Amino acid sequence: MKRGNWRSSGRDRHRHHNQSQWRSRLRSLPGFYFDPEKNRYFRLLPGHNNCNPLTKEGLQKKEEEKKRSALLVEDDGPRKKAPRTGLNSYLTRKKLYPKMNLIPFCRLIHEVKVSGMQRHRLEVQSSNSTSPNTDNFHLIVADSACERVFTVNDVSHGGCKYGIMNFHGYRKGSLSVEMCDNLYFTNRKVNSVCWASVTHTDSHVLLCLVGISQTPGCVSLLPASLFSNFNPDQPGMLCSFKISTAWSCAWCLNPQADKTFSTGLSRRVIVTDAVTGRRATYLAGSDVLAQQFALRAPVLFNGCRSGEIFSIDLRQRDRGRSHSWKTSRFFQESAITSVQLLQDENYLLAADMLGKIKLWDIRIKRSVKQYEGHHNEYAYLPIHVNEPEGLLLAVGQDCYTRLWSLHDSRLLRTIPSPHPAGKDSIPNVVFSSQLGGSRGLPGLLMAVRHDLYHYSYNKDYQEGRTLEGQC
Repeated sequence: MKRGNWRSSGRDRHRHHNQSQWRSRLRSLPGFYFDPEKNRYFRLLPGHNNCNPLTKEGLQKKEEEKKRSALLVEDDGPRKKAPRTGLNSYLTRKKLYPKMNLIPFCRLIHEVKVSGMQRHRLEVQSSNSTSPNTDNFHLIVADSACERVFTVNDVSHGGCKYGIMNFHGYRKGSLSVEMCDNLYFTNRKVNSVCWASVTHTDSHVLLCLVGISQTPGCVSLLPASLFSNFNPDQPGMLCSFKISTAWSCAWCLNPQADKTFSTGLSRRVIVTDAVTGRRATYLAGSDVLAQQFALRAPVLFNGCRSGEIFSIDLRQRDRGRSHSWKTSRFFQESAITSVQLLQDENYLLAADMLGKIKLWDIRIKRSVKQYEGHHNEYAYLPIHVNEPEGLLLAVGQDCYTRLWSLHDSRLLRTIPSPHPAGKDSIPNVVFSSQLGGSRGLPGLLMAVRHDLYHYSYNKDYQEGRTLEGQC
């Protein structure tokens, strides 16, 4: 190359580099927004008189909605099974040793299957009404068999309505949903719901209602048969307890504290015998936002607004201000929104309002694992654990549903919401390998706004075949 040409090419590169730097600086000019599609600038001024002003929040929301729409189109297309390390070796060993332990193999299969789930909209049947549901879902909570789902819907004129949906899975792969005819309306807000086993498993529903005006809050114990389309004359035990606004509730299944439930309130915990009405009050240093009872012992785990997680052994008599009744105690950085015990009851999952999900070893009071990707800033969001399938689920404030491997904390899938993101559009989910009962279908149930969706496994599952007949 000639000397002159080498110098001119060097000057050209230098000029193009300076121009690109100048363009990047100009595009990030304070007070202006550059639209790459229209190739022009728009002013960003607070209080501008334009009928459609541009704000940073609005532009960010527009970009997020554009990303969600693109992911939704990709999610609706044909999905490829995500490869999972170790699956092929398990298949080989299974052929050589038919009697080997298949639990790890089944977990790997489930992790592959959830990556290929397809979305289907469900039509909710009701013999009492021909009009479609137009009230947004506020809460959905499934019973232990995943045959019934208790639903709470926000009503447009204020208050809410609640009832039970019955699910039936068929071997051809379809899932039918029937809403009970006996819906109940209240002008109060429902803060928390859990299933209760009074006369038999999941015979009742425990409902925490917020007080309004001169009406105090209460906790209602309602028989599930009350919502049945074939309601008997005597639905069973029906009672209400005057308890000021409760943030959370839990039902104890341990025989040593039979028919006992707890409520988490502002700076205290109340444990109530549902039959006699006797109460025990435990003072806490902060609002108790999440609760769960252990099964092997009458021990209650609580998560607080301060980030504290502590347990109460109901067999201890001391309930003084010394807090010596706290059998274990550890902290996260922000308000706890959900606590979930694992089956061996040595480990506990906790989520907070910073979007942190941590697995705690209760014996050493130390966090041993963290699940990355969850998004939360201030919302009261639960987490869901399906230990037999080895899955952890959580819906973020960004309206994305995320699934992790419970054992190695690997993010398996991120599902965008079918509706645009918003405060009233955060999905509620239920996951089970048997949606609709023992002969049900595996998959994810999602309620968002007034719509209900089923994310089903692939065609092998829809045709009624299970995991090699073993899982």
